Amino acid sequence: MAGRCPWSRWTTSWAGCWAVSSWAWAVTGLELCDPPNRLAFSMGAGLFSVVGTLLLPGLALLAQDWQLLQGLSALATGLLLLFWGFPAMFPESPCWLLATGQPARARRILWHFAKASGVDPENSTEEESSLAMELDVLCAGHPQPRHHSVLELRHTHVTWRNALILGFSSLISGGIRASFLHSLVPSEPSFYWPYFLAAGLEAAATVFLLLTADLWGRRSVLLLSTLVLVLASQLLLAGAQYLPSWMVLFLSVLGLLASQTVSALSSLFSAEIFPTVIRGAGLGLVLGAGFLGQAAVPLTTMHGRHGFFLQHVLFASFALLALLCVLLLPESRGRTLPQSLQEADRLCRSPLLRGCPRQDLLPLLPASLPGAGTQLAQEG
Repeated sequence: MAGRCPWSRWTTSWAGCWAVSSWAWAVTGLELCDPPNRLAFSMGAGLFSVVGTLLLPGLALLAQDWQLLQGLSALATGLLLLFWGFPAMFPESPCWLLATGQPARARRILWHFAKASGVDPENSTEEESSLAMELDVLCAGHPQPRHHSVLELRHTHVTWRNALILGFSSLISGGIRASFLHSLVPSEPSFYWPYFLAAGLEAAATVFLLLTADLWGRRSVLLLSTLVLVLASQLLLAGAQYLPSWMVLFLSVLGLLASQTVSALSSLFSAEIFPTVIRGAGLGLVLGAGFLGQAAVPLTTMHGRHGFFLQHVLFASFALLALLCVLLLPESRGRTLPQSLQEADRLCRSPLLRGCPRQDLLPLLPASLPGAGTQLAQEG
């Protein structure tokens, strides 16, 4: 076990860095996709992250040396810097450039996209020509870049609440995994068994979201996953010693799958409801909350696990609170991405179950309006 500790520390830290990197790439791709293709692109990035996670122990096995492993990881990271030196290989998001007042750079990137697709921007359709004229007008004014900070969430009315709910859900889903792993393997587990199990369940959660998030909606799937998470944790907390072993195994795996689903969907949800000007920072907050929750996993192995029951009670209670908070989130399926903080604040909560619309959608006339009663009588 002592010989495997360096590999476990390296693979865990590298997996975390790779997850952040893959989701950062997904944000840029998300802004380039139209609404019907956003889910497929994001889940594809998640599957690539799972593949990288599964390949890491194999790389450690081939290296057989800690210094060589560090050298290989540094080399792989250095190769990624090529994308920074050659913007044509991985360009900046035009949506972010336009939202932050950099139309000249956005125009160059859009022209590069058009030429790469075989379209001549100068001899194009009327709609594309009007877009080119608008960009030329914006560039003529020489606007100054307007960069925004995530601290501007304090001045919003709705966006800060959505950020708090998604960060809280990500925190709970990351921290409660230790409880399910403890119920799954009561004795001290090896490093590889929970590692590969988590990677496999992450792949299953990604496929589940790919099949359901566009069909049922983001908020409905997040609500369902959080409900399954709450039920599994409460049943294991109340009657783990009375349930048969196969039921404990089933609830533990189901809870782990639900926690992976909540984590992945919270990241996608936050990328769709945060405005473009702070989308990367907002997604970083949600991902950071998830990794902070995962920091509770080593606490289960300290001091003979005497505080494990209290930890399970806290996370199970917080999961129930997160279930109620999810109802306050708006639905982002099929909507265009908000560009500014004002647009993000206009994402209002919609009914969870849409019924038949009412026939009369006209607002009632105020009684103080002169002639209101006569007009209503004539219409009747």
